[in-house]
Amino acid sequence: MTPAAQAATKTADRPRGLGRWQRLPIVLRLVLAVAVTMSLVLSGAGGLVYWQVQQALDEQLDADLGTYSHDLRVDVLAGRKLGGPDGSAYQILTPQGRIIEASDLVRTQRLLSGAAITSVAGGTAVRRDIGGLASLDPHTLRLKAQRVQLPDRTVIAVAAVRRGHRDEALRELLAQLAIAMGLTLVAASYVGYRTARAALDPVERYRRRAATLADGTSGVRLPVPEDRDDELTRLGHTLNEMLERLEAAAERERCFLADASHELRTPLSLLRAELDVALHRPRPAAELTATLHSVDSEVQRLIDLTNALLDLEQLGGTDHLTRSSIDLPELIASAVAPYRAGATREHRTISIDAAPGTVDVDAHWIHPAIGNLIDNALRHSRGHIHITATAADGRLRLTVTDEGPGFPPDFLPKAFDRFARAEASRTSPGSGLGLAFVAAVAASHGGTARAENTGQGAAVSVDIPC
Repeated sequence: MTPAAQAATKTADRPRGLGRWQRLPIVLRLVLAVAVTMSLVLSGAGGLVYWQVQQALDEQLDADLGTYSHDLRVDVLAGRKLGGPDGSAYQILTPQGRIIEASDLVRTQRLLSGAAITSVAGGTAVRRDIGGLASLDPHTLRLKAQRVQLPDRTVIAVAAVRRGHRDEALRELLAQLAIAMGLTLVAASYVGYRTARAALDPVERYRRRAATLADGTSGVRLPVPEDRDDELTRLGHTLNEMLERLEAAAERERCFLADASHELRTPLSLLRAELDVALHRPRPAAELTATLHSVDSEVQRLIDLTNALLDLEQLGGTDHLTRSSIDLPELIASAVAPYRAGATREHRTISIDAAPGTVDVDAHWIHPAIGNLIDNALRHSRGHIHITATAADGRLRLTVTDEGPGFPPDFLPKAFDRFARAEASRTSPGSGLGLAFVAAVAASHGGTARAENTGQGAAVSVDIPC
């Protein structure tokens, strides 16, 4: 399945609500998150306050009802005239539910259901409320019914007290809580919005400034305050560093393309010139042979340049490395062997000082890297070439020194750049990729390369973990 298809499948599998949520602006999402969270917190706090007040009011109401119910029972047993405090009511029922006596407030109102009457007649006290909190009827009641055994009969005494003050207090509390929660929610949402805007304004400024990069503007940097050290400020500094690296990489790419074009143009121009001369008029076999040799030389130069560029591209990562243990003296000797004949023809010597031991490296790349160092020393120096190599503390340290004039001082900082060549060597063979290749091999192994002048010549060192 292609990446696009996989992304489409993941999008389809994602809940529709989540997809819509993620498409909302960040500020709106933050405000909604604050609003929902505050709503839950305020609802919980309001519910707790309401429950505590309701409990206190119910305890007081139940205490009043209990006292009145006790007094009513005593009066029924004593045969006294029935009554009660203000806001109270009573009914005396037969076990069949017929009203024997009642206060004016409930004289015709049926306070108990048939099932409740049966339960009380069986000896169970019953409590119930008449009317709900939302009801505006001032005669909402809370009652307690109990069986009273008289000498000659059994009756049911129902004592009731009004709940109006209790319900009104709770309704007022709900209204005040709703107003307070609404105002708090609006204030919290506004503060959350302003905070989110203040936090994300630097990001928007970064975005607007970075948008100018699309116009090809160079030297663009994000407006990062220097007197802060928060997450967004650090992000801004990181992005500015990234922009610097991008500009440097773009500049190196431009230089690389310019140098590559120059290096390729020269052999191609020579090839064209040689062929034009050869085709201009009939030539003797000897001249054609010389022309073909010249063409072959330039073609080989193009092949070498192309291979060097491909090698450098391949060395862009470490996935291709195949490390293996190899004897260090044997590694150096095998890399130097192809160059001894050329050194002998020039009456020069190459000496090796390799400490005994083994190293864990990719010999496929180390060999040509050492070869490039020796080839550079042969072409750009004179006298003796000396190679030292040691393997200690898990690192391979290799140095090639010569007895030549050394590197020009202004060339040392860019010695490992691609196509970098000292002016004195511009007319000599070479593409300027040798030291760049050495640095790439060292970097791919997790190491470094360094060039310096020793006072008697040049020295190039490679330090890599092994």
